[in-house]
Amino acid sequence: MTPDTQDRDFPWWLVAAIAIALWIGWQIAADELYSQIFDVVVRGVRITAFVTVTAFALAATVGLLLAVMSLSKSLILRQIARFYIEIVRGIPMLVLLFYIAFVGAPLLVPVVNGVIEPLGFDPIQTRDISLMWRAILALTIGYSAFIAEVFRAGLQSVDPGQVEAAKALGLSGWQRFRLIVFPQALRTILPPLGNDFIALIKDSALVSVLGVTDVTQLGKIYASGSFRYMETYNIVAVIYLLITVGLSLALRAFERRLRRKRAVREDPR
Repeated sequence: MTPDTQDRDFPWWLVAAIAIALWIGWQIAADELYSQIFDVVVRGVRITAFVTVTAFALAATVGLLLAVMSLSKSLILRQIARFYIEIVRGIPMLVLLFYIAFVGAPLLVPVVNGVIEPLGFDPIQTRDISLMWRAILALTIGYSAFIAEVFRAGLQSVDPGQVEAAKALGLSGWQRFRLIVFPQALRTILPPLGNDFIALIKDSALVSVLGVTDVTQLGKIYASGSFRYMETYNIVAVIYLLITVGLSLALRAFERRLRRKRAVREDPR
């Protein structure tokens, strides 16, 4: 089955998902208990959004740097990038969260103090680094390794002939990357990059193990105090589904738009 055929399929799954969401939405509006749980849990959306967007932006920046290093002519840079990617990808995200929060942060403090103290700033303590920022750092490290592979594949998909033509025109390495390579690679990597962003939204729930007051943590606190586990986690699940399914649909629409634009360019008739 081709992608175009799949796109033409009527989305019965979406109808079922909307029906379930409407039923739970009706429960929230009509049932005082559901309404109370929703009012408590929805406060964590801001923290979830901040953690996700910040970690993804940092991970994308580090991932692009790693991808460029992995394609570098320097053997040392290539090996450093490959070491980082393979090691980090082999560590479960939950383990990485605990490691960065309780091992990495204390080790980082002396390094930071060695930089800022000569500049006249007061030294920091481990307790000064909040658990939320430790969680963001862990997610950044974890996802940068996966995003680096996405960027690497996209950069390698660019026709080498275009790079050679840019060299012949006298463009510098930075100009070739900025004007020729990266814009073309970006069209290839945007769909998988969007998938990584959606995955990060779901993995952001892991920060609750550090006590960060995101959606999952607030739900866990309410459920443990009220013993209303089914109602609470129904609300938590729906909030995550609304975010991830909405972004997934937007990503599919964007992919279809890219395919149509590419088809028009290839066959302008």
